[in-house]
Amino acid sequence: MQDAKPATVEMVNPRQWIENYADYLYRYALTRINDEEQARDLVQETFLAGLEKTATFEGKSSEKTWLTAILKNKIIDLYRKKSSGLSAKTEALTEETFQQDFFDAEDGHWKQEHRPKEFIALQEEPLQQKEFNNILQGCMKKLPELWYAIFSMKHIDEEPTEVICTTLKVTPSNFWVIIHRTKLSLRACLQKHWI
Repeated sequence: MQDAKPATVEMVNPRQWIENYADYLYRYALTRINDEEQARDLVQETFLAGLEKTATFEGKSSEKTWLTAILKNKIIDLYRKKSSGLSAKTEALTEETFQQDFFDAEDGHWKQEHRPKEFIALQEEPLQQKEFNNILQGCMKKLPELWYAIFSMKHIDEEPTEVICTTLKVTPSNFWVIIHRTKLSLRACLQKHWI
């Protein structure tokens, strides 16, 4: 049985990071924060943090996976930072106000302006898919920062609800209200700009 090799700088190759991983990390960040300049900054911070931590790289994963984990932590820190001033505002998002906004108090049915409309399924044509993705990104940019962070963590990163609530300091009931309102907002935006 051989002893495990101690972690060394030779196990990682920082000189190749930009060429090998910059585009991938940039796209990863951009889909989660939807801000090009911030995404570039996070990738640079990731490379810097990777350089500082090369001695701790154990080789149990690939460089790409290791750098992606560093970037993911930086994105979560950004979500926390952005949401810290917003979480107090979400306390007002109770189930009662949600019901008042979207449903008729008398019969419990959708209010006319929020009633879901028939949604056309996407075609398999690459050009239409690209156009749809551009419109979706534009709609997501219109979301409040906390909504965007919660939606991204839940539906892009597939984080568990408990982790999102703890990370962003929102209650579970506020989380579900925000998720529902985000979906309604995205649907309305897509119906306006896509259909």
